[in-house]
Amino acid sequence: MLCGDVTVGEDARILFGAVLTAEGGPVTLGARCIVMEQALIRGREGHPARLGDHVLVGPHAHVNGAEIDDDVFLATGTSVFPGARLGRACEVRVNAVVHVNSMVREGVTVPIGWIAVGDPAELFPPEAHEQLWPVQRRMDFPGTVFGIERSQLTMERVARRYAERFGRHRNDRVLD
Repeated sequence: MLCGDVTVGEDARILFGAVLTAEGGPVTLGARCIVMEQALIRGREGHPARLGDHVLVGPHAHVNGAEIDDDVFLATGTSVFPGARLGRACEVRVNAVVHVNSMVREGVTVPIGWIAVGDPAELFPPEAHEQLWPVQRRMDFPGTVFGIERSQLTMERVARRYAERFGRHRNDRVLD
């Protein structure tokens, strides 16, 4: 499914069940990008989704308002959050995460299940929460993703914000 301001490059492929949606920001795929089954690519206000040439997005991967350079591999189940940037020839392996506003330098591999956070990104295993949290806190997840200051964060505010944001396409028409 493609929805909104989506541009697909030459010889790119979008497989069954994948969703590319422009929720206030464009989505751009470069040449020969492959977006596999059930993956999500979302452009958001202030954070377009841009994927370079020769990028493979694995099944069930999630790219939300991030910039991905050429020749990048995003394995099954990866999550790349708003404001993240991945340099050329990076690999983000199965179920790994690139946190908000983080920059993964060219050629870096994020191991299976690990978390990349910071600018430049540091890599943490999933059990390293105590070491991860100080870096993660500085990256401002609530402000970047929800537009809400951490001190004002409630699920009521999050749900209200998302109800507005994801209601943008309620009056769209289906093209044949």
